[in-house]
Amino acid sequence: MVLPVLAFPMIDPVLISIGPFPIRWYALSYIAGLVLGWLYARWIVDQDQLWGAIPRPHRDSLEDLLVYVAIGVVFGGRLGYVLFYNPAFYVEHLEEVVAVWKGGMAFHGGLVGAAIGIWVFAYRHQLNALSLADICATVVPIGLLLVRIANFIKPELWGRISDVPWAMVFPVEEAGPLPRHPSQLYEAGLEGFVLLILLHLVLRQGTLKRPGLLTGLFGIGYGVARIICEFFREPDPQLGFLFGGATMGMLLSLPLILAGALFISNAQRKAAQA
Repeated sequence: MVLPVLAFPMIDPVLISIGPFPIRWYALSYIAGLVLGWLYARWIVDQDQLWGAIPRPHRDSLEDLLVYVAIGVVFGGRLGYVLFYNPAFYVEHLEEVVAVWKGGMAFHGGLVGAAIGIWVFAYRHQLNALSLADICATVVPIGLLLVRIANFIKPELWGRISDVPWAMVFPVEEAGPLPRHPSQLYEAGLEGFVLLILLHLVLRQGTLKRPGLLTGLFGIGYGVARIICEFFREPDPQLGFLFGGATMGMLLSLPLILAGALFISNAQRKAAQA
């Protein structure tokens, strides 16, 4: 039986080379996500009707916030990958821990790093950390969308073997010769585009006046979207399935959903007391 497949779009993972230095789509996706998120954040803080009497950061201070968050994402994302996805390898190859250019970033670790960066920035500038987190939560799906597309171009983090009409054979030996789900695009759609639109629509309803609410909605939205996509994504080979068909991505998303619910409950409770 010949399975129906789509041709994988052969896109060079290197966008352009400047002398001996290649500029890859993967690195560009992180940079573009941060810059576009920063621009969106500036728009958010400029909308007086969305804030009411809630204190907000000055738009010029968002450049400093971007630096804090970017540092947190890089360090947290790398440390999360080392600890949760491949600890045995890095224990034996400690020099590889800092080799971020070789790939290996964990979203959940990056999220924790970003949260620490937000808290430090809020403490130093005497701002409400929850309001800052709401801004970041609203804009982060832009980066998720772009990074997942870059995962597809690379290609990496491909899906499970499937006979759906849109399955494709990834041109990587580790993926094998059989067609697979383009799960990177599923994640780009759910974790990126859909979540971005939903949070924007909720933002327009004045939710910034209840600090922490958008952060909680992001936690639940991302956690649910990630768990759904994990059913189509091939588990990391060094981990495989953990138990009962669960993957590491699913397990790490469960506390994120719980935290999101707690943020929402806290925001609603404080709004009722006001």
